[in-house]
Amino acid sequence: MRILAIETSCDETAVTLLDINGPLVKPDIKVLGNTLLSQIALHEKYGGVYPNLAKREHEKNLPILLAETLKEAGHPSTDSTNSPQASSGQVDYIAVTAGPGLEPALWTGITFAKNLGERWNKPVVPVNHMEGHIYSVLYQDKFSISNSQFPKLELPALALLVSGGHTELVHVKDFGNYEIIGQTRDDAVGEAFDKAARMLGLPYPGGPQISRLAENSRKRSTEDRIKLPRPMIHSKNLDFSFSGLKTAVLYRLKLENGLDNEFKEDMARAFEDAAVEVLVEKTHRALLLLGDKIKTLIVAGGVSANLHLSSELNKLVDEFTGITLRIPARLLTTDNAIMIGIAAFIKLSREPEISRNQITIRAEGNLSIDSERSRTISSAQ
Repeated sequence: MRILAIETSCDETAVTLLDINGPLVKPDIKVLGNTLLSQIALHEKYGGVYPNLAKREHEKNLPILLAETLKEAGHPSTDSTNSPQASSGQVDYIAVTAGPGLEPALWTGITFAKNLGERWNKPVVPVNHMEGHIYSVLYQDKFSISNSQFPKLELPALALLVSGGHTELVHVKDFGNYEIIGQTRDDAVGEAFDKAARMLGLPYPGGPQISRLAENSRKRSTEDRIKLPRPMIHSKNLDFSFSGLKTAVLYRLKLENGLDNEFKEDMARAFEDAAVEVLVEKTHRALLLLGDKIKTLIVAGGVSANLHLSSELNKLVDEFTGITLRIPARLLTTDNAIMIGIAAFIKLSREPEISRNQITIRAEGNLSIDSERSRTISSAQ
């Protein structure tokens, strides 16, 4: 099955062409062409993503990336208007992120995908962005372990989804069957990282900057110089809250006359330690709640690239028997089109006749992964 996938949920424009077949638990995934353009430099001065600017950049980038992806895949042909073409053997389906995300950005990708579907006479598959993050663990890039060594994905699983827009604990009961059992009540953890970094005068995106300074602090001293709260760590539920942690950083900074490098490093360490401890503790409690039915712990989203988080979760998994920790290849921790194509393949494999159902795709900025049990495929109309 060949799937052209498009991702425009936030500030990355991505297009990929996948050849993907085999069992859902361990599909054979070949990336025939893959392109991505990040808008980080454009949004840096705003300290975050500016939706209308993201929309404009997606509109500019998509035709360029489509042409580059097809060329990389060995199909550089164009029609009389110099628009990329795809024969029936080159693309079977077009997948596109329908939500969650920034709606102006989502609409750009959806409109582009539907126009392609109409031109090429191909069905268009709407994909939940968070479902894509979950299944990003099914792909390993050429720099990691070989496919023969890559273990199949054992379900049921617990997924910790951590990014700039989401912090969720999801019970993955089966492919396409999800239940959110914990989520943030305010800021996502990735957003909190960015805001804390901005208060420390660090550039956007803040997560990698916080981690770099925190590691410097740990190398310099084993002593925790600054203590920050762990919001909701003792609450009876599995929800999160990171706005209080962000506020604690702000109040602590007001006590300082100046921010020297060592103080910044220690504050970054204190923030990272607090955020990671909350994530790990809630994940621990979720694993205890779900019991021995859980076979895999999936950690995905941009914050899954945080080395301190992955280290602590490795320690956590060692406390349990029969649970495997799965974190995506670094290439797929941030937004990308490969994961969107994989999620589309899973949807198509589960419901091969679903493309007969003609519905209209729409952007849903607050789309929940719980709704994926009833999602269907749209043919571009």
